[in-house]
Amino acid sequence: MAWRISLTITHGGNIFAIARERGWDWRDMLDLSASINPLGPAPGVRPAVEAALDRIAHYPAQLPGELEQTLAAQWRVKPEQVMAGGGATDLLHFVARSGWTGPTALVTPVWSEFYRAFPHALRVPLSDPESWPQRGLLVLGQPVNPTGEAVPVEVLRRAIAGREGPVLIDESFIEFTRLESAVWWTDHHPNLLVLRSLSKFHALPGLRVGALVGSTEWMSRLTRRREPWQVGTLAEAAALAALRDTQHADRTRDLVESERQWLLDELSGLDGLRIVPGEANFLFAETDTPAAEICDWFLDRKIILRNCTRLPGVEGEAIRFAVRTRPENERFVHAAKEYFCED
Repeated sequence: MAWRISLTITHGGNIFAIARERGWDWRDMLDLSASINPLGPAPGVRPAVEAALDRIAHYPAQLPGELEQTLAAQWRVKPEQVMAGGGATDLLHFVARSGWTGPTALVTPVWSEFYRAFPHALRVPLSDPESWPQRGLLVLGQPVNPTGEAVPVEVLRRAIAGREGPVLIDESFIEFTRLESAVWWTDHHPNLLVLRSLSKFHALPGLRVGALVGSTEWMSRLTRRREPWQVGTLAEAAALAALRDTQHADRTRDLVESERQWLLDELSGLDGLRIVPGEANFLFAETDTPAAEICDWFLDRKIILRNCTRLPGVEGEAIRFAVRTRPENERFVHAAKEYFCED
């Protein structure tokens, strides 16, 4: 086990700030640091947002009931088990300040924002479930961010069963996978909370929509402490339109699976780049060269990568890059073959 150390929290998706700093048109840049649906929002999102514009002069519902009911129906849980919010980040920090103030353990690696929400948390390795404490809040990702690895279902179930404290599972990227979601377990496990994002799979990061799912007991306590108006009119309209388009969702999963494999095949022979064959819409790679140097070289070519070096649970130098469409992936592979030597 390891206690906290000083950590600078960074995020991907800084394309507009980088474009301003360098005097570039952001449209010429390839942002692989943020892992968003490569197909973009569902076709019905834009007209839904435009139709909702007439309502922005009025307050939305204090609680986004229609969105929560739609999510509940899709996830086969009760509406009172779902809390929608302004992105997964909003809901994570809400839990940290209002839902849980006791001891916390983060199973590393995990999404970097958890280190900010729980700065005093114990850090325990994913590779050693026997070291995970039985008391307090336990936090882990499925699939793991930033490696994309899948946590075996039996490991998750053992972590939940018989615990003296709650478990929070971050499923921000699970819709890109075929993995079983823990939202279906929440009705039978009163100590389980599941964090979901609509930013990644539904390509809505600019509108900020996410959800928290838990038992009716947990969510009842949290709802009493919840501030009103956390989901805006346009965000709810976009989310509802996105959730209705199941064909877009199927196309997304098929594309991500095929393009991820194509990237693995194309990059497998490069010297100094060891890729973890993960489950998500991104790939994690260990590198021989310092990740900062790699990221700077690619940035000069208007390609943004994610530097994962020094994240808890990540050993050595490492980068992460998103799975995109074939033309975008070809642009990245061409640059990667220029930088890394082929065997």
